[in-house]
Amino acid sequence: MSVLMRRAKPADLDAIMRLERETFVNDAWPEDAMRRELESPHGYYLVAVDDEEDDPDRRLHGYAGLLAPSGSAQGDIQTIAVAPFARGIGLGRGLMHALITQARRRHLAELFLEVRADNAIARELYDSLGFEEIGVRRGYYQPDGVDAISMRLEVPPAVTSPAASGSGASA
Repeated sequence: MSVLMRRAKPADLDAIMRLERETFVNDAWPEDAMRRELESPHGYYLVAVDDEEDDPDRRLHGYAGLLAPSGSAQGDIQTIAVAPFARGIGLGRGLMHALITQARRRHLAELFLEVRADNAIARELYDSLGFEEIGVRRGYYQPDGVDAISMRLEVPPAVTSPAASGSGASA
């Protein structure tokens, strides 16, 4: 198995929608909306795939998307999903780190997201990444009537440091 993270392509739409509908049974995005997201110049969608996998239902391990309009200092994590067979290995965290890195490259100061109040695993991940709760949207997720927790992250600067001296490399 060789999983790689890459920019999503329109050809990934069918696999993304299969996972979208499996993950978000009652509130999955419509296919035309997801297509627009993938094609938008303001969007940045990633997929984690195993291109060597023969079973098309196991090729896509996860996806995530960022909306960052040009010239804005704010962006939104639009969606993230990890296939059940790929959960628990840090893929969600990896996808989120990649989106935060992209936000930094786009010079965003803040990222926002909404998460179901009943999704403890996702909430713990976002908390651990530095997102802070800023509000609640009552009954936001329909038809379930589940609240959405709105969260914000001040995009941290890149961490850089000089190469260690004595590393054996010569100038």
